[in-house]
Amino acid sequence: MLANLLIGLREGLEAALVVGILIAYLIKIGRRDVVRRIWLGVGLAIALALAIGALLTFGASDLSFEAQETIGGSLSILATGFVTWMIFWMLKTSRSLSGHLRAGVDKHLTGAGWGLVAVAFLAVGREGIETALFIWAAVQATGATTFPLLGAALGILLAIVLGYLIYRGIVSINLSKFFTYTGLFLIVVAAGVLAYGVHDLQEAGVLPGLNSLAFDVSEAVPPASWYGTLLKGTINFSPATTWLQAIVWALYAVPVLVIFISRIRRQSGTTPQTGIPQTAVAERAR
Repeated sequence: MLANLLIGLREGLEAALVVGILIAYLIKIGRRDVVRRIWLGVGLAIALALAIGALLTFGASDLSFEAQETIGGSLSILATGFVTWMIFWMLKTSRSLSGHLRAGVDKHLTGAGWGLVAVAFLAVGREGIETALFIWAAVQATGATTFPLLGAALGILLAIVLGYLIYRGIVSINLSKFFTYTGLFLIVVAAGVLAYGVHDLQEAGVLPGLNSLAFDVSEAVPPASWYGTLLKGTINFSPATTWLQAIVWALYAVPVLVIFISRIRRQSGTTPQTGIPQTAVAERAR
């Protein structure tokens, strides 16, 4: 639940800040008449994310066990790729995010401004697709449904509230530290999802080594215990891990963490990585 709450919070806050920048910029340049186009694009992006989530959940229900495991494992690996790209994309391009969004608005303001629907749809849709895919993979990994979805919903709700408070200038948070710390944690979570995807492919017979275990600590960490459930729900820890799972986990987590931390250190002492100062959105709205 905690991992999904964090996913919902991080992705939701990114989307909320993007929407806030778009709306604040339109208000600043006196184009309140086209703000509805932004909300239409946001609505379409949310609908797409929900449709993808429903398709992933119900689309493979009639397939064989091997087919379901193959699809599940492949999508878990894809989800890991998406979330990794998202973490580094935010780190690299966030400084110019505000300018990029404003340029997109200026380009599509001609006429009735219907092009703004596409601007908002693409900006928010990326976050929505990543969220739907990664949460689905996390749900599959934990084997539970209610708590992961509840955690994601709470995270998104909290992100909406925080985004609004930041937009109004009521609350200020250190966005640079927020995205740095959540990025570090999400890399560990993504490594667990990747390992789970490998296990799915092993169960489907696509990859070898299903019965070759690197370790089995099921007696010390029973899967049904509260701490076993906690580890499973946060970092997708499996008490019985195959050699291939362990190797893939290490080959992903170690270099990605090293690269991420090294880039953070290179950017230390510079302007916040988010490129969205805490009061910038509120100032643009005035």
